[in-house]
Amino acid sequence: MSNNHVDVLIIGAGLSGIGAACHLTRKCPNHTYAIIERRERIGGTWDLFKYPGIRSDSDMFTLGYSFRPWTEPKVLADGPSIRQYVEDTAEEYGVKRHIRFGRKVVKANWSSDDKLWTIETTNEETGETETFTSNFLFSCTGYYNYDQGFRPDFPGEQDFKGQIIHPQHWPEDLEYQGKKVVVIGSGATAVTLVPAMAKEGAQVTMLQRSPTYIATVPETDPISVQLRRFLPEMVVYRLARTRNIGIQRMVFKLSKQRPKLVRRALLAAAKRQLGEDFDMTHFRPHYNPWDERLCAVPNGDLFKSLRKGETEVVTDHIERFTENGILLKSGKELEADIIITATGLNIQMLGGVEGTVDGKAVNPNDTMVYKGAMLKDVPNMALVFGYTNSSWTLKADLVCEYVCRLLNHMDKTGARTVTPRDREDCSTDENFLGMRSGYIQRAHDELPKQGSRHPWQVVQNYLYDLPRLRFGNIEDGVLEFGDHQPVKKKGLVASLLGA
Repeated sequence: MSNNHVDVLIIGAGLSGIGAACHLTRKCPNHTYAIIERRERIGGTWDLFKYPGIRSDSDMFTLGYSFRPWTEPKVLADGPSIRQYVEDTAEEYGVKRHIRFGRKVVKANWSSDDKLWTIETTNEETGETETFTSNFLFSCTGYYNYDQGFRPDFPGEQDFKGQIIHPQHWPEDLEYQGKKVVVIGSGATAVTLVPAMAKEGAQVTMLQRSPTYIATVPETDPISVQLRRFLPEMVVYRLARTRNIGIQRMVFKLSKQRPKLVRRALLAAAKRQLGEDFDMTHFRPHYNPWDERLCAVPNGDLFKSLRKGETEVVTDHIERFTENGILLKSGKELEADIIITATGLNIQMLGGVEGTVDGKAVNPNDTMVYKGAMLKDVPNMALVFGYTNSSWTLKADLVCEYVCRLLNHMDKTGARTVTPRDREDCSTDENFLGMRSGYIQRAHDELPKQGSRHPWQVVQNYLYDLPRLRFGNIEDGVLEFGDHQPVKKKGLVASLLGA
């Protein structure tokens, strides 16, 4: 084997990839691993995005790792703090020495003859190609295209004299204080940007095509602050994590069972913060809660900004860009020095890697997801794709735990290969995410399918997945194990000595 061979090759050194490495260190210490990372720093999403106010829209008690507590006071943390948390976790578990920075994975091919993955990478700075091999491939690349965010072409863009910026490519030297800024969008990025830029002195208008549900959450957790005075940090973290998982699940379940009730509660809460005179048509979505992802704002910062008159919200459609701003279908023109297109992301599975099995291309849309962790007919490979209705890391942690159990089981039984097989024809036409959000609908033809029954169904439910991934039988009749080799049994003396 070459020096570039490892037992497990992880793609991506963001929240998921660093978590995967830590789980391997904790649960599979005898397995060698390496991480391939295209960027020059740890952090993934939290290293890429630099726009004002960048923060999580999930609480850090559930976005943090199960094995390492989040100890900062903020519940919805800012981007730099999250990146530092990931960096510190990597430092604590000795992960950094295993990372190969500045390499883009181009191709990954599984050879059934060699029982190996061969991964071709490119050094984007030098153009050099480097090849790695591994027994198992673990894709932790996130869910969107790092190179290009989603941005529709607007008529008349070339006429606009100001700057047009997508939040995914935020210029570090952008001066917006005292300028007129229009933020196009009403999702998590837009509701973060608007109050953050207004706080720095910009005149900001949020232009939305249609309203989004927005919920206020506390910026800090007063219960945990008090408990930290007399309980160990990990105990406080687990208590808060358990509580927040329960709350998330309850809100989501209630949204599906009693959508009118949850809708009334959300709109009433928004109205209380915006004031009696505010035009609530800007916050009355045409869909039910959690048909699309719910937006969270810490301490109602967006509502406060609107109530004070620091910002405004306009609900309309764009006719065209003009020399001085945006002309709306209603005939109104919004003046702008800067237009920010917070119009979303482009989903990209497996980081855009060209995957093949014995030279035959693997099209994600032709596969199904097994236990939300593996792909049908793709051997020795797992992927992390977090929850859409709660914190990403809740699912990432469970998948990593499951992969560690799977690898240890293969060691114990001598199996060299494992492949999910659909022997009951469970395929459906539904993608595995099952939400109406625009970015998901746009990617429908690129996403793996959902099956008609377990374990091919993705249910977006931590409480359902937890027992199945953490404790469920590995050998379930769906996973096909192959190429068994004799397992070396320890002698009595060696066993007693723990060798």
